[in-house]
Amino acid sequence: MNKNILEICLSPDLGGLELHVKNLAQHLNSLVVINSTSKLETFFKDSPYTYKKIGRRSFFPLAKIIDENEIDIVHLHWTKDIPTVVLAKLLSKRKPKIVQTRHMHMTRFKSDFYHKFLYKNIDTMIAVTHLVKDQLNEFIPASVRPQIKTCYIGASTPSPLSDEDKKELKERYNLKEEFTVAIVGRIEKPKGQHIVLEAVEKLRQNGLKAKTLVIGHAMDEAYLTELKTKYPKDVFTGFINNVSDLMQIASCLVLATQKETFGLVLIEAMKCGICVLGSNQGGPIEIIDDNENGLLFESMDSEDLYNKLSLVVNDTQLQQQLAQKGKEKANLYFDSQTQFQAFKNILENL
Repeated sequence: MNKNILEICLSPDLGGLELHVKNLAQHLNSLVVINSTSKLETFFKDSPYTYKKIGRRSFFPLAKIIDENEIDIVHLHWTKDIPTVVLAKLLSKRKPKIVQTRHMHMTRFKSDFYHKFLYKNIDTMIAVTHLVKDQLNEFIPASVRPQIKTCYIGASTPSPLSDEDKKELKERYNLKEEFTVAIVGRIEKPKGQHIVLEAVEKLRQNGLKAKTLVIGHAMDEAYLTELKTKYPKDVFTGFINNVSDLMQIASCLVLATQKETFGLVLIEAMKCGICVLGSNQGGPIEIIDDNENGLLFESMDSEDLYNKLSLVVNDTQLQQQLAQKGKEKANLYFDSQTQFQAFKNILENL
């Protein structure tokens, strides 16, 4: 690109949003600014990519970084970073354009003076789904509304595991020939791990060999303890880096979040060639064409999820067909290189 881009994310967490920042910064070979306590540092400290650390509200240091690195565009992701980025822009000599990728739903009007001031200083907002784009147009007053674009988040094609590697992974996590249902994400109640565990338990109660593979770190330790106590037959991996490897040893993957904004994990699983099921709220309905390349179930309804899991457990041909069609759609519409190029085109035209 002929513009200097700065990627910024001062979130201390490590989820899909934060990992997208990492992937995008590496793809653009751009400077990235992260929180002083960010878990993202583990991905940058031993890499050739340039990064800097600042505190949550460090707009003076950020303004200095902008000027010293002749930044043309600051691209932010975490909504809580908007005030810091706007103030840094106003304090800087460069006065870069501000672009925000909106990863979360917007649910209320932003018409007070404070929000009008912030949005007036943002040049472009990129919605990760068409639903989010509609919300931005609805809730941000036209007088201060930045231009709104839509750009999906893509996933790369994973390296396929050999049969021997799959066998070794299954042995490591005590998986045999069960129908294995994976769920990936931070462990907290809104993510719906309990819904998946309830549905898989019902499969077992009805004579099917099934197991849940719960992948992710705990945001709510009490919730995790409750789940482990109630479902001792299932597997809890904690945080892992090789998520796509574990997806490849699963029979299917479920996204059970009450209302997921996008659902990158679905695309990653589709790329792995496994069947996916998602709740019928938010982003999954823009990814899954029900009964064509995956299955949708009633959000937070374990009984409906059980019924949909029963379909693919008892019909191997359907399971394989959904997996193949899902892989084809992910490769066509949600490939990381395709979406990175779409994003670069947006920035080039600012």
